[in-house]
Amino acid sequence: MKTLPGRRTRMLAATTATAGLVLLTACTSSDDGGSGSKTAAGGVELVKAGQLTTCTHLPYPPFQSEIDGKVQGFDVALIDLVAEDLGVRQEIVDTPFENFKTGAFLNSGECDLAAAGMTITEERKKNVDFSDPYFNATQAVLVTKGSGVTSLADVESRKVALGAQAQTTGEDHVKKEGLDPVSFESSDAVLNGLRTGQVKAVVIDYPVVQGWLKDKANADAFEVAEQIDTGEEYGVTVKKGNTALREAINKAFADARADGTYKKLYEQWIGPYDESAASPAAS
Repeated sequence: MKTLPGRRTRMLAATTATAGLVLLTACTSSDDGGSGSKTAAGGVELVKAGQLTTCTHLPYPPFQSEIDGKVQGFDVALIDLVAEDLGVRQEIVDTPFENFKTGAFLNSGECDLAAAGMTITEERKKNVDFSDPYFNATQAVLVTKGSGVTSLADVESRKVALGAQAQTTGEDHVKKEGLDPVSFESSDAVLNGLRTGQVKAVVIDYPVVQGWLKDKANADAFEVAEQIDTGEEYGVTVKKGNTALREAINKAFADARADGTYKKLYEQWIGPYDESAASPAAS
């Protein structure tokens, strides 16, 4: 496995993550995860000793998905940097996406943070604290090739069956536009709905579409009709008031930008480096 140069050596894949169900069991057991203090470097308090427990929702490539038996992706690699700074390992818990809006698993002490390609919104800020933004995201309208659909407006005027992932800003956006999309539980289900003809168009984050189109079969069958700039920025969430962990996340991300690690991870997981997408302003 290749390593990255920089202020320290870093592994590109999740260090210990395996199947989400197994990790969920491990992270909700009654023991404390082993001997030792739950206070990590910088005075950060953790829910389990020796590990930074991350809530996510699988699959959501290229940000997090199971590859070769490990949960990997852009978000996973970034949070590995945080864990490294804290002197612990990252463990991943697969949870329903709707819990990210409420901060339920943070408040219950099952996770330290949530990283799931999640857009920063004022509504979500009522329940959780966000890190500085780490990624600018546009929405994409993906359609079957030859459909003649070239925009979201076409989807509406032609009454084309539209799909979106439930509880996401993509779904929120099209509903605000007056559309009634078929809601799918995961990004994989969204793509499957398009493949099987259940829907003829979908709206979802553009980086996800980029990942799909790396597969030749998908690229032969589908095309991007339109990109919609909704001004979205991704952030990592912590329990309200957990300033020490929030600052540790921000520092790790800033250091990664400064030493070139962020750019290398972006190119590995997202594609050609896009300065405008990769350099959101600090919140």
